[in-house]
Amino acid sequence: MKKILLLSDTHSYIDSRILHYVNEADEIWHAGDIGDLKVTDAIEALKPLRAVFGNIDDDKARATYPLHQRFNCEGVSVWITHIGGYPPKYNINTRDEIKSNPPQLFICGHSHILKVIPDKKNGVLHMNPGAAGKHGFHKVRTMLRFTLDSGNIENLEVIELGKK
Repeated sequence: MKKILLLSDTHSYIDSRILHYVNEADEIWHAGDIGDLKVTDAIEALKPLRAVFGNIDDDKARATYPLHQRFNCEGVSVWITHIGGYPPKYNINTRDEIKSNPPQLFICGHSHILKVIPDKKNGVLHMNPGAAGKHGFHKVRTMLRFTLDSGNIENLEVIELGKK
């Protein structure tokens, strides 16, 4: 069993509230728009991190993190990318792959809107953790926390970090 903390769209912002939840997790997943790598450095100093770069990320972030991460964790197939769309409106870069080789868990950032949507047609659970940073149109900073155990996604929680 692994406790996962999922965040996105930090836009160079990290604070003690985020780091509090980092300390409680086994792994941290960042779905892009990291901003300054001080964010990922602070997280990696505490816990293992899987991250992708987003559309605002510079050459350093793009050299450090990939555009897509596909992996298995605790029996769950996972795909993390920054811009991927959501069920049933996946974008052109993800649509065909989701149909032909669907992950069990598809994670995106970018929209700053927290969403968890089951895609029953493709057998995929879509998650977008919203935005943990202070830049953007969102009103409340959010993250997601859940556990992976023997192929199951369990104990999903929304974490509200307060107004931006």
